[in-house]
Amino acid sequence: MDKLVINGPNRLMGEVVISGAKNAAVAIIPAAIMADDVCKIENLPNIEDVKSLFTTINKIGAKCQFLDKHTLKIDSRGVDNICATFEEVKKMRASYYLLGALLGRYKKAEVAMPGGCDFGTRPVDLHLKGFKAMGAEVAIERDVIRVWAKELKGAAIYMDTVSVGATINIMLAATLATGTTTIENAAKEPHVVDVANFLNIMGAKIKGAGTDVIRIVGVEKLHGAEYTIIPDQIEAGTYMIAAAISGGDVTVRNLIPKHMDSLSAKLVEMGVDVEEFDDYIRINATERRLNAVSVKTMAYPGFPTDLQPQMAALLAVAEGTSKITENVWEKRYQYTDELKRLGAQINVEGRVAIITGVNQLTGAKVDATDLRAGAAMVIAALNANGETIIGDVKYIDRGYEEIEDKLNQMGADIKRISM
Repeated sequence: MDKLVINGPNRLMGEVVISGAKNAAVAIIPAAIMADDVCKIENLPNIEDVKSLFTTINKIGAKCQFLDKHTLKIDSRGVDNICATFEEVKKMRASYYLLGALLGRYKKAEVAMPGGCDFGTRPVDLHLKGFKAMGAEVAIERDVIRVWAKELKGAAIYMDTVSVGATINIMLAATLATGTTTIENAAKEPHVVDVANFLNIMGAKIKGAGTDVIRIVGVEKLHGAEYTIIPDQIEAGTYMIAAAISGGDVTVRNLIPKHMDSLSAKLVEMGVDVEEFDDYIRINATERRLNAVSVKTMAYPGFPTDLQPQMAALLAVAEGTSKITENVWEKRYQYTDELKRLGAQINVEGRVAIITGVNQLTGAKVDATDLRAGAAMVIAALNANGETIIGDVKYIDRGYEEIEDKLNQMGADIKRISM
């Protein structure tokens, strides 16, 4: 089992290039198998979730080939298995997109219950509600979800709560349904738009992605396509926060500044100098200690829940008392005990975390309790005095490409060791 050993404190200087969006990639790869054709997907992040999907797609009959570490060719003409119950499927949350993709193309699917990070109840009931509205039947047996339909028909679907996963999954199935499907109260995240754009290039008829009403006119079939995935909003935000906590001066390249608005606004409020350009942002926090702020996580375009743990690490060394309100996942604060080991002063009451800033954190042994919590430990270690050892790095590797290399190039002192 790998661990990261970080010696701090370190001030980050220089630049970092952001990889393709994890949350888009893990939906676009399943979407590619909906075409009885060949697709080429570029700007994929080189992360464990993508590798798990690569193995899964091959096992159901597609011929997948990495042309380089960021480009995947998928030939779906040989897909002959609608059962995805392999170990790889159980490792990640996004495996549920195979339900919508296979249901759309074959009108049936069997997929193991998804895994991934455990920070609260994340049911698939909204996904299944959408499938049922289009005429599918659903059964859950021994941790396997089965969906099937003689015919998928367009329907009006209202999302009881905003759900990125359910929005994308219903969109996938509706693409090859008969008639028009309307998703109201749809998620508006950038990767929802990215998946819709990919489907449209393959011949789908989707309008409204990025708004709270998406309309899909079903088509008979999809064709192959070439597509480049958008930059990763969460990875970009992670490095922006890392630059701030280290008192650094970093240019974060290959991002879409508009996607970073909610984070950029909070960093400016804290006293960070944020300069935006066409496809990069410069973060300069070299002048003084940062101010405390209040943060509330919300669906896009609000502050992302996937940046909440990283932001908590930054607020742990801000001057004054900060408050975080988590409005998405009820168990997202599991990581706070790990930050406390580094000297953070955090008091959690339900969905609210009160953080009293300290001058500096102190190195210690901590664990990554989930993907984004692992990133928070890395960020905190950049500020901490002494050696920090982070366990359960497997979580970090699920969503960050070569995180230690990217940080070391900017002046961090990080080593990966195998235990």
